Amino acid sequence: MQPASLIAVKRDGLELSDQQIDSFIGGVTSGAIPDYQATAMLMAIFLRGMSPRETASLTAAMLHSGTRLQWPPDGRPVVDKHSTGGLGDKTSLIIAPLLAECEVLVPMLSGRGLGPTGGTLDKLEAIPGFRTNLSIHELQQQVLQLGCVITGTTHELAPADRRLYALRDVTATVPSIPLITGSIMSKKLAESPHALVLDVKYGSGAFMKTAADAALLAASLVRTGHSMNVATTALLTDMNQPLGAMCGNAVEVLEAVMVMQNHGPLDVRRLSLLLAAHVLVDCKAENSHEAAFVRCEKLLQSGAVYERFLRMVQAQHGDYRLPLKIAPASELTAARSGFLHRIHTEQLGSAVIALGGGRQQTSDTIDHSVGIEMLVRIGDQIEAGQPLVRIYSRNPDVVHQQVLDAMELSDAPLQEHLPLIHSRLTINAGQIEQLAVPDLQVPR
Repeated sequence: MQPASLIAVKRDGLELSDQQIDSFIGGVTSGAIPDYQATAMLMAIFLRGMSPRETASLTAAMLHSGTRLQWPPDGRPVVDKHSTGGLGDKTSLIIAPLLAECEVLVPMLSGRGLGPTGGTLDKLEAIPGFRTNLSIHELQQQVLQLGCVITGTTHELAPADRRLYALRDVTATVPSIPLITGSIMSKKLAESPHALVLDVKYGSGAFMKTAADAALLAASLVRTGHSMNVATTALLTDMNQPLGAMCGNAVEVLEAVMVMQNHGPLDVRRLSLLLAAHVLVDCKAENSHEAAFVRCEKLLQSGAVYERFLRMVQAQHGDYRLPLKIAPASELTAARSGFLHRIHTEQLGSAVIALGGGRQQTSDTIDHSVGIEMLVRIGDQIEAGQPLVRIYSRNPDVVHQQVLDAMELSDAPLQEHLPLIHSRLTINAGQIEQLAVPDLQVPR
């Protein structure tokens, strides 16, 4: 069928068959479908949406446009975690070695930051020499020998996504749940995992601004994962303020290391443990979330996770003996007293970019040494002259007003508590189920 006919089907609100979707993705991958026709189809999908079956079919076609990682049948489950992105989100650095300590394989394929949220690869490249461009052979060997890897995707994995994402980025068709689902899941499923846990964020610093919108995306991701026989769970987590205190690259690595050394912010630690616990249950490495949580917590306390992280850094040519370069620090103080009512988290992320710590375009270079450290949290009582943030930069003045404008004070205390974890979504008897997360707390 010609591309114009496929576009007409979707434009008219009709469902595409699996064969029609395969034909479209095949033409995109081979280059037989020109950009203008691919863009027209993306716009039709953006406007008309896709059914769960179409979304699963799109994901499968994108997955099969390239190769998949292969693992020996030695009984070790293959698992991964994916986050939809948020400011200060450094949990991947903790979760990969943590899960490896639980004797599962973790081939974590990650991305770079573009826009206000940071990228895991950018953070790791703050470590001198750290390689994020491993070949398929290299990453598979490292996972089999060490248990984990964090590296960029390769050209062989889901190549259709690379072309479609580039077109979506320039045609305002990024915010489409079927297209987001296909993009995320085709790359993650190319790892051939047995189980996958998703951190779907909502709030002022997330792609999805409300928990309701995040739940729609999470449901699509979970449903699609299960359609491909991968046990998939999603946690909806708050991004109305940065996760942890540090926002940047080198500073976030240092904070992740603090958590692995049994210190660091409780929210980073708790979220890392919960995400790891859920995927361990899904891959049947543990029988309950409580048992998995306790197991992960003991490993974190023992120092074994940090040792595994150091081995991963060394395996990827990073020099962990060299101190990370951190720009000089200066503090920004409150102009008046009050209660911290709201943080415009996306605006803080833009401030990190303005300091040089992120990208507006993929070609931009990054200064790994800059960043922002949050000294207060939403709900805190603030006194005039109290330090609000610590800015790491040789030129902090460029973001002073931007950072101050991102933090709203009120005269009255905050009435509602912002939960870190909103809920979890999974499949039960073929239906999406949204449940509260067990109150598994990290001891102080």
